[in-house]
Amino acid sequence: MAGNGNHNGNEDGDADTIAVGAAAAADARLPRGFRHGATWTYLVMLLASAAALVVSFVLSAETLELARHPGQSLGCDVNSVLSCSAVAQSWQAEIVRFAGLSYPNAFFGIAAESVFVTIAVIGLARVKVPTWFAACTWFGGLAAIAYSYWLTTQSLFVIHALCPWCLALMFSTTIQFIALTHATVTVQRLPGSRNGGPRALDTYYRLNYDLMVDVVWIVALVVLIVVKDGAALFA
Repeated sequence: MAGNGNHNGNEDGDADTIAVGAAAAADARLPRGFRHGATWTYLVMLLASAAALVVSFVLSAETLELARHPGQSLGCDVNSVLSCSAVAQSWQAEIVRFAGLSYPNAFFGIAAESVFVTIAVIGLARVKVPTWFAACTWFGGLAAIAYSYWLTTQSLFVIHALCPWCLALMFSTTIQFIALTHATVTVQRLPGSRNGGPRALDTYYRLNYDLMVDVVWIVALVVLIVVKDGAALFA
């Protein structure tokens, strides 16, 4: 009887040791450091969203100025390619139409970026949000960047004119989405792993692969713009 008691005690101890070891191993696979925490990720998102919000206000003001004085050149009209007014007068600048009225894209930018600024502040305050809210936030960010990239490709390949403020909005939206994705994975822990096992995304961020991808992403955007219109931008 005593022997069985000792045997069972040893088995329980071994199981506890294995469980602790597995938990420690899983914890070691998680992204660590300030760069993966809520403060950094949501601060970057806040700065990018605030910049996008300011640009949206500027674009809205210039849209109203152009409506008051049709045909007038705007302050950001540098040449035939780098021209805000050329983009603002295209149909792509007002794709939402309802009851015979059209609405400038910049107005929606103000609404959307105000939401992202609020979400970033919530993240900085460490307010716990439901999983569905975090998921919807990420999909909202995905929709925002897809919309921004569609407008940029229209400017590059259809309108053949670039708006400096629109480019600023595109780059700030890109950084916003990068930070939002980072926070969604490392802070909100989405998407979850099957059976609590390791996630490939944890390795991606823990080994800082995201930094390399982000730099390549931004550089690729710059190269695309320069290759397409580089000579004309400074003509």
